[in-house]
Amino acid sequence: MQILVDYRPALRARTGVGEYTHELVRGYAAAYPDEMSVFTSSWKDRADPELADELHARVIDRRIPVRMLNLAWHRFGWPPIEMLAGAADVVHAAHPLLIPARRAAQVITIHDLFFLDHPERTRAEIRRDYPSLAAAHARRADAIITSSQHVKGLVATRFGVPEEKIYACPPGAPEWRTLGRRPNIPLNGSILFLGTLETRKNIGMVLDAYTLLIERLHSVPRLVFAGAATADAAEWFDRMSRPPLQGHVAHFGYVPHHRREQLYADARVVVLPSLDEGFGLPALEAMSAGVPVVVSDRGSLPEVVADAAVIVGADDPDALANACVRIVTDPSYAADRARAGMARARAFTWRASAETLRRAYVDAIARRRDRR
Repeated sequence: MQILVDYRPALRARTGVGEYTHELVRGYAAAYPDEMSVFTSSWKDRADPELADELHARVIDRRIPVRMLNLAWHRFGWPPIEMLAGAADVVHAAHPLLIPARRAAQVITIHDLFFLDHPERTRAEIRRDYPSLAAAHARRADAIITSSQHVKGLVATRFGVPEEKIYACPPGAPEWRTLGRRPNIPLNGSILFLGTLETRKNIGMVLDAYTLLIERLHSVPRLVFAGAATADAAEWFDRMSRPPLQGHVAHFGYVPHHRREQLYADARVVVLPSLDEGFGLPALEAMSAGVPVVVSDRGSLPEVVADAAVIVGADDPDALANACVRIVTDPSYAADRARAGMARARAFTWRASAETLRRAYVDAIARRRDRR
């Protein structure tokens, strides 16, 4: 079986979708050698020369602008992937829209339906194409991959797709060099938010809660944001530059994967009070690192953390502040939450997801054959 996966989301900065794509390919290739190839395209960005060795997969790199190729694929269904990358049994898109194919079974990935509920908060082709095309593409796909059971249920219900055609392949917990053996609660650690600074991540509520912390704690930990800033961030940066937040908040920008371990090592608590999450990878990363976690009650986050983290309302900054206060001021409680998180993280493995993914590919080939 020859599999071709769209690697473009991981070609540059590996944020959530890119990190998921990279590790899913790596996990599958480790479990099932000599089956996986990845496809990249860009006018100026080239794949790392060592990528094939890192992934244990063949890399097919084409000098085609991403936006131009997406427009051709989404709007005209052309060119078929075989013209660009050769024959494959399965072509797997890293997003909700099909990659055109002559013979290959077509698999798509749906991380969330935020683009459907809030198109005004999305950009570029996500705003242009996803809301109008995703449902039809999901019904035509031979298999659909999600990263959580929560999103699997949403796709089945809202797109009218049979559940047996949808496969939940959650991320595996990362393996840290030094973290994850015991609770990680440095006395001078920060309150860490890791992720893109956009409206969906509920950054305003984080700042509201932190303002309450400044009022309630004599010595308040520093608040650290680590993630690329979107246009939404201007008002938050303005708040950070003025009292009472001035001097208490740091923004590190996008932090590459190899530097994330130090971020978690320096964190006393990780907060992720998003308005929606298809999975919430920073929550899993923090739990596996032994850092206490506070998440919102939205999207897939309650599914991911189960009873191992503190769950608060996404519109309740007072609850978020109270959760942080208790973790910061009660070491035994913080250690208990950290141990619970480490235990929960062990339930997520790339090997298990690779096995589910292989079943999805085999079933997709059978469905494609039946359709033909």
